[in-house]
Amino acid sequence: MPRLVAALRGLAVAAAALLTVVTLPSGAEAGAARRPPSPRGAPEGFVALRAVDPTIIQEMRYYTPHNFMGVPVDGYRRPTCLLTRDAARALHRAQRAFLRRGFSLKVYDCYRPQRAVDHFVRWAKDLGDQRMKGEFYPREDKSKLFDDGYIAAKSGHSRGSTVDLTLVRLPAVPTRRYVPGEPLTSCYGPKGERFPDNSLDMGTGFDCFDTLAHTLDPRIHGRQLRNRLLLKSGLERAGFVNLPEEWWHFTFQPEPFPDTYFDFPVR
Repeated sequence: MPRLVAALRGLAVAAAALLTVVTLPSGAEAGAARRPPSPRGAPEGFVALRAVDPTIIQEMRYYTPHNFMGVPVDGYRRPTCLLTRDAARALHRAQRAFLRRGFSLKVYDCYRPQRAVDHFVRWAKDLGDQRMKGEFYPREDKSKLFDDGYIAAKSGHSRGSTVDLTLVRLPAVPTRRYVPGEPLTSCYGPKGERFPDNSLDMGTGFDCFDTLAHTLDPRIHGRQLRNRLLLKSGLERAGFVNLPEEWWHFTFQPEPFPDTYFDFPVR
């Protein structure tokens, strides 16, 4: 019965999403129809993604303990995606195309306050805290996270036009809730053994600190590679550029704030 309920809920989401393809304006039409206000505390030019496209699934990992640190991250006061208006509209264009093919985008992280990045840095220096190693960095020595580029003092996310995301086949069955302390499985194992994310099989999970997460790693092939390229090509057509080291990481170009690292909280 729970599976039936989840499937019916997914069908309803899919129907609403497909209807949105017809009813939501895009590009200049969206700007002319309405201009979503900036969220409270955010600079002019930022919007809540849900105000631009409510069909994009949001699973904001850093608001929850299901991330590489195992605790909610500083600065995330609500599980919501904030982006520059240009980036949000570009995601809307990409979503319209994916919906027509039976898929939906799902975002894991969007704008990231500098205080969240600072939290990452403090955690990376605490070599005794490795509670999430079994899932997110099984083969990575935590003492090398800075040298290997997984953690840095600045993030493009803080400029507001970078997003971490994946694709979900419709109808979407919600990802189950992570329970702190539950047994961990590696982010690069077979899909059936990884945490049961509802994403297409991309070869690794989100935030996998491993070279297998490189978008075009030669060990990724078949359906996993096709899924990565489907995501990459769809977002590139909308104006996004992929970070080669992370299949999930894309930045809209040109960035409205290319040199500014913001620190207002997500709320």
